[in-house]
Parts: sequence; C-alpha cells; structure tokens
Amino acid sequence: MIDLYTAATPNGHKISIALEELDLPYELHRLTLSDNEQKEPWYLKLNPNGRIPTIVDRANDDFVVFESGAILMYLAEKTGQLLPKDAKERSRAIQWLMFQMGGIGPMMGQANVWYRYWEETYQPAIDRYQNEVKRLFGVLDGHLNGREFLTNELSIADIANWAWVRIHNWSGVDIEPFPHLAGWVDRLAQRPAFQKGIKRPAAEYEEDDQANKFVKGARNMLTK
Repeated sequence: MIDLYTAATPNGHKISIALEELDLPYELHRLTLSDNEQKEPWYLKLNPNGRIPTIVDRANDDFVVFESGAILMYLAEKTGQLLPKDAKERSRAIQWLMFQMGGIGPMMGQANVWYRYWEETYQPAIDRYQNEVKRLFGVLDGHLNGREFLTNELSIADIANWAWVRIHNWSGVDIEPFPHLAGWVDRLAQRPAFQKGIKRPAAEYEEDDQANKFVKGARNMLTK
C-alpha cells in the first residue's frame, strides 16, 4: 500500500496516473493548498519543501519520496514498468522526463500565474511565458511526428508531460497549431488509467465557478 499526499494539480496527477497505470494499491490524502496544509509541521516532516506530491511506501519500511519526477522514477524502478528496458530508450525516457521537469512544468506554471492568477495584467510577462510554452510545444510536436509515445513505449515521460500539456488552455495557449502533440494528448486521454488518475483528486481546470474559486485560492497563496 502506498499513501499519496497530493492535490488537483498537474504534478499531483502525474502520480495518480502512474499508480493507476501500474495498478498499485494506494490511499489518497488530499491536501488543501489554499489553506497551506502543505506547510503544516506534520507534512513538512515528510516533505521539507512543503509541496505536493509525496508518497509513503508502506511496503518498503514507510519509505518517503517527494518531488514528482523522483516519485515517478521510484515507482517505475519498484515495479519494472513504465521505463524501457533498453538502455538507450530508458535514457531517452528520462531525458523527456527532465524536459518536462525543467521546461514544460516551470514555463507553463509561470504562464498560469501571469495569465490567470494576478488581478493586474502585465502583458510582457504573459507574452514571454506563453511564447516559451509554444516553443516547447513545438519541440514536442516535432518529436511526436510519427510516434505514438515519446519513446518506443508508454513511459513516465509521457505521463509527466501529458499531465501538464492537457491543461494548455489554463496557460492561455492553443494546441491546435501542434497537430502531433494534440493527437498524442487525445490518445493518452483515452486510456482508462489516465481518465481515473485526473480524478484522483478531481481536476479543477474548467471555465466555471469552481475554477474562479480555484483562481482566488491560488492568488491568496501567491500573496502569503
């Protein structure tokens, strides 16, 4: 059994999707980020960075792993799944995982902040991050031309990138100019584990009152 401490964010959904794909039993513990629950002392003992997600592997002496990329690699190595066996393909999967960790995630995160969360509009910052997201999408789009996955099989790299790219509208970026990327997003969205994972916990990236409430909560977090 694995305890998953998480929230309805792309980084959190990476892990719930992976756990569903791996068919590993886990217990979900949802943290309320707008209440700064991730900064409470009990949680900081698990994750000193005060971020989600974090897992505790009860079957491995209650071993704690934080940082979403590290968790994905831990789960893949634990099960022998979601990482290619071939050394070169394995390296390629890790490279694309790092592409998400160092590029897609941070740049989309900044686009989200400037496009969604500030009450004031600062267009140069919005343009800067949206344009970088588009550039990164172009890199993925070119690589996915003629490919089903980022490597020769489904891997943690696909899970990590998909969890972010799927919310492109939240960053104010259109995916239609990137047909190979859009097709990949749609294909993975049909997988049962992906459908289950984004509901554990339920996503909040929709244009409705729930999204407005989420934005207000995120705005409050930025000012604390």
